[in-house]
Amino acid sequence: MNHLIALFVALVLNAGANLLMKVGMKSVEASGGLFQNGAAGAVKTVLSSPVLFVGLACFALNAGFYMYALQSKMLKISIAYPLMVGGGFALIAVVARFHPALAERLTWTQITGVALVLVGIILIASQADAAAA
Repeated sequence: MNHLIALFVALVLNAGANLLMKVGMKSVEASGGLFQNGAAGAVKTVLSSPVLFVGLACFALNAGFYMYALQSKMLKISIAYPLMVGGGFALIAVVARFHPALAERLTWTQITGVALVLVGIILIASQADAAAA
């Protein structure tokens, strides 16, 4: 598997994990909170909630794909991390805006901020290509 594809899969899994956990925690919050019954109760809550469990599984898979991507000699951490975090940030912002369970507000100022983050990622990635050449 290409290391850049693995990085993209890690990005999507990371964003998916965060979104799933946010959706799953809405019902947990309504019932008193994650640690209402201590650490053991929190583990039981996560394992008994399909949404939270899948979110946790996405985090685990994310780690595997990210580590695979990082083993590439060509893909530097100074490029991989901003791509994954910044790209995930943009993906989460857009999905959270349109997902019915989240329906988060996204103002023009926030849209501009997301666009600037994406421009920054493009600039970082383009300089990495120039440095490698």
